[in-house]
Amino acid sequence: MKDKKQFNYLFYFFLYSVIGWCYEVVLEVFIYKWGFSNRGVLFGPYCPVYGVGALVFIFTVYVLVKNKSWKERLWKLPIVFIGCMIIATIIELAASYLCEAAMGYWPWQTYVDYKYNFQGRIALSPSLRFGLGGIVFLYVLQPLFEKLAGKIGSRMKTVNIVIAGIFLIDIIYTVFIR
Repeated sequence: MKDKKQFNYLFYFFLYSVIGWCYEVVLEVFIYKWGFSNRGVLFGPYCPVYGVGALVFIFTVYVLVKNKSWKERLWKLPIVFIGCMIIATIIELAASYLCEAAMGYWPWQTYVDYKYNFQGRIALSPSLRFGLGGIVFLYVLQPLFEKLAGKIGSRMKTVNIVIAGIFLIDIIYTVFIR
């Protein structure tokens, strides 16, 4: 049974990457009114950094709230918020260096406009939003995605092969063609 659940992580990674891309586009188009652009580093509508962050949340912070009563979950809310905020900020900082090494820039260089920022790579305001997002991921979305994965059941391997194929084609396209 545990081996089957490991297939779910690629599924979760993909879902959270797409949600992250949607979040970025909504911020850009409706909040900041900059207009639409692909907010990911790949061609497709996903931001892999959100998928990575969500998986790290699942492996580290989710254990605090998974299968706990709502009362216990509410008591742990500040710890989950701070944990997600710190984890996501570290991932974002690392991703900025990785993007800069690979592409010569990182997509969120606008952070330099924030009052509290470090080299335009991380900033307090997005870090606070990541803490809130982590709460939404772990308290609302992850339990729903686990139910969805359970309903997909034995077809999860096929779903993940399709997801892996999409990512592989996108990486090849982005690196060698675009």
